[in-house]
Amino acid sequence: MTSISLLAHSPTAKPATASRWSQPRLHAVAAVWAVGVVMSALPMGVQAQSLAEVFESARTFDATFQSAKAASDATLAKSEQARAGLLPTVGLSSGLSRTNVDNASPVPDRSFSSKNVTLAASQPLYRPANKLSFEQGQQSLVVAQAQLKAAEQDLIVRTTQAYFDVLAAQDTLTFVHAQKAAVAEQLASAKRNFEVGTSTITDSREAQARYDLVLAQEIAADNDLRVKRLALDTLVGQSGVSPKPLALPVELPAASPDDVSHWVKLAESTHPVVQQTQAALEIAQLETRKAQAGHGPTVDLTAQYQMAQAPSSTTGNQLRSNTSSVGVQLNMPLFAGYAIQNRVKETLALEDKARADMEAARRTVAQATRAAFFGVQSGKGQVKALEAAEASSQSALDANKLGYQVGVRINIDVLNAQSQLFQTKRDLAKARYDVLVGGLKLKQASGSLSAGDLTAVNALISR
Repeated sequence: MTSISLLAHSPTAKPATASRWSQPRLHAVAAVWAVGVVMSALPMGVQAQSLAEVFESARTFDATFQSAKAASDATLAKSEQARAGLLPTVGLSSGLSRTNVDNASPVPDRSFSSKNVTLAASQPLYRPANKLSFEQGQQSLVVAQAQLKAAEQDLIVRTTQAYFDVLAAQDTLTFVHAQKAAVAEQLASAKRNFEVGTSTITDSREAQARYDLVLAQEIAADNDLRVKRLALDTLVGQSGVSPKPLALPVELPAASPDDVSHWVKLAESTHPVVQQTQAALEIAQLETRKAQAGHGPTVDLTAQYQMAQAPSSTTGNQLRSNTSSVGVQLNMPLFAGYAIQNRVKETLALEDKARADMEAARRTVAQATRAAFFGVQSGKGQVKALEAAEASSQSALDANKLGYQVGVRINIDVLNAQSQLFQTKRDLAKARYDVLVGGLKLKQASGSLSAGDLTAVNALISR
């Protein structure tokens, strides 16, 4: 929040009266008034929260992040499924059958039962496709982790943006209230001067028009604040979230290092999207090798143990038998209707696609990183310019008020100077927020953003 100086003199005020109020005292009174305006706009019983506290709430509630986290857990389980192709399989089977024999000959009819229990096991000895599938599962885990990292970075930026959007809306409403008070005082002064005959009706009408305009701005600012608060509440799953303001004066952090090529190189190697496309290329290359393995043989170690009970074909008595076997099974594909050859062609084309996607991702990330870097640089320059403009606007307002008192300036000049000052204050506050959010977006664009980066921003929040 920015303190507001409300030095608005009446045209009939005596210089001795104004001299009793020193400049520091005026700023102190204005600051207290501004804080009171903001606090009165907050819901009763609401305790202000820091950016770190708001982010922790959003981390546990945001549906988009929770969805990405669940998807990552599912991919982890799926990647382990591919390991089954390297491990033995064991199966138990059992059968029971009842047979009735109805003879047309003098041989008497009879019925008998047959039972069997079989335990079978198989261990792959040479199955290249299974090993390649397992490696693909590991690469899919890399993709899932990169997606979760991107979701977390997106949540950091969205939370910070929503946090400062509320602060910016509060600042705007505060400045509108301050401007409303200043214009109201100027309107009252113009009406008094008109009644005593020292000014024309034009001054009153100009002040009234400006006051009506500020009323409309106040309604719009109040509605915008409600919308921004609702967006933040929805993000963190709480009602009446109240962000803590920046502690002024604030020293905005600079992009370190101040070298765009460093950020671009970092983005091309660590950005989650680049990591996803790199893993996707690895998966496509493994898929090609897996398709090529379809031409080769497979070898399995098999073992079986069977217990059976069935009647003898000669005596009819029940016989029991236990059979065990151990062997090696070889399968060699000879011809599959060109399915394997065409599958290889398909995977090679998909491999080229994955390679092109990776290059496109690198170019897109590099462009976004450059834009984010120059945005931060431009934002810091804008903050410095607006800080100078704020001081100049304050001086211009003071000069116009003094000129209005001595009769060399008219009422509209003071009103315009007031509007310019409050607009500059509003733009300056928003520019500071944009620089802080832009710094996080730069790290997001480079792929290096983490929850720890909020610590530096959170240190600028008032305690």
